[in-house]
Amino acid sequence: MRALDLDYMLGLVPVILGYVPLTLFMAVAGMVLALILASLLAVERVIKIPGLDWLVILFISFFRGTPLLVQLFLFYYGLPQVLSFLTQINGVTAAIMGLTLHFSAYMAESIRAAIAGVDRSQWEAAQSIGMTQAQMMKRIVLPQATRIAAPTLVNYFIDMIKGTSLAFTLGVTEMMGAAQKEAAGSFLYFEAFLVVAVIYWIMVEVLNQGQKRLELYLNKAYAR
Repeated sequence: MRALDLDYMLGLVPVILGYVPLTLFMAVAGMVLALILASLLAVERVIKIPGLDWLVILFISFFRGTPLLVQLFLFYYGLPQVLSFLTQINGVTAAIMGLTLHFSAYMAESIRAAIAGVDRSQWEAAQSIGMTQAQMMKRIVLPQATRIAAPTLVNYFIDMIKGTSLAFTLGVTEMMGAAQKEAAGSFLYFEAFLVVAVIYWIMVEVLNQGQKRLELYLNKAYAR
C-alpha cells in the first residue's frame, strides 16, 4: 500500500480553488432561476389555473422522475438536434439550464407545502378585506411561507452545488473537471479526487453553518 502524495495534494489545492468561482456561479445562477420558476409553479399548484395545472404536474413529475445527468445530456446533446438555434449553447449554459429545471421541480413542491402551511385564518383575513389572490400571495402568504421553506431551500442549494460536479460531463472545466484532468495527467486519482471532495465538504459545511444562522434569524420573531 503506497503512501499518499501529500506534496501533490497541497499543490493541487490552489488549482482546484481556481475553479470555485465557476462552480459557485453555476450554482447561484441555477438557484436564482430555479427559485423564480419554483415560486410560479408552486403558486399555480395552489390556485390551480384551469388548463395549466396538468402541464405543471407533468413538468414536476418529469424533472423529479428522471436523473439530473440524463437531463443535462438531453439539453446539451439532444435538444440541438431538434432545435437548431440551440446548437450554439455551451456547457455552462446547459448546466445552468439543467440545474434550474431539475431543482425547480423539487423546490416547487417544498414551496407549495410551505404555502399550505400558512394558517388558513391568514387567507380568510386577507380575503375579508378585499385583497385579490395576487395581493394576498405577495403580501401575506409568500412572506410567511418563505420562513417555512427557507431551510429546505438552503438544502437544495447545497445539493445544487454538488450537482455542478456533473457539468464536467458536458466539457465544462469546473472543480470536478479540473480534478479529472489533473488526475489523468498524474495518475494520482485518489489524491486528486480526495482534494476536490474535501473542498466540496468545506463549502457545504460553511453553508450548513449559514443555514443554522438563517433559521435562528427567521424564527427570532416567533420565539417566546
